[in-house]
Amino acid sequence: MNPITANRRHFEDLVVGESVNLGSTLVTKEMILSFAREFDPLPFHLDEAAAKKSLLGGLASSGWQTAALTLRLLGDAFLNKIASAGGLGFSDLKWKRPVMKGDTIWATATIAELRRSRHHPQWGIVAIDLDVKNQRGQPVMTMRLANLIESRDPDAGLQPQAEQPYDVEHGTSPSPLAGSGWARGGKP
Repeated sequence: MNPITANRRHFEDLVVGESVNLGSTLVTKEMILSFAREFDPLPFHLDEAAAKKSLLGGLASSGWQTAALTLRLLGDAFLNKIASAGGLGFSDLKWKRPVMKGDTIWATATIAELRRSRHHPQWGIVAIDLDVKNQRGQPVMTMRLANLIESRDPDAGLQPQAEQPYDVEHGTSPSPLAGSGWARGGKP
């Protein structure tokens, strides 16, 4: 076992449907300007007068800044507490509303899917749905991330597994063979 991640949650410890409050961050004028100068130098991110005349109606954070701030929240509240080996990509990124100067964004992460790597059973893949809202509860961004995570027991990946590793409603783990066909003496 990796000594760096030994005390962190592993693939087997995660549950589909688990939701984690990632906390919040205030988006200031200085943050918007600094990010825009370096990464997204569009007028509505750099100049308040130009921003007021734009479709956004005021100084707004870059969508990529919103994503970066969300990633920081995700890292602090979740990824640094699991045996994460890094990201595999993202999908379904949607910027639903601009994040304006002075907005506070807060986020939740929900485990949407868990599966073992077919070719590398020492690794699991967790799909995480991110939901980001402003201080008024309005959605500002959603996306799904895929992350590689260490398995505590790579040999378990070679055994048939239940569809759902944990019953969230009842707080119980099913038999590792339940629902697989093996529990009934047959083959899956």
